[in-house]
Amino acid sequence: MKPNITISAALMMSALLVALSGCQKEGPAERAGKSVDQTIEKAGQQIEKAGEKIQDTAKGDEKK
Repeated sequence: MKPNITISAALMMSALLVALSGCQKEGPAERAGKSVDQTIEKAGQQIEKAGEKIQDTAKGDEKK
């Protein structure tokens, strides 16, 4: 019975090591994706600011 437990433990540890090693390195696709996400976030913020300025101007409360 003990050899089965030892083999099971070894298999679990191997699976854990494989899973963890795959999560540590960031590839070029992940870096590009993060860059795109940041760019879209910044563009969204600028669009939101522009929309607020348009609303303020339409109301006659132009900000300087």
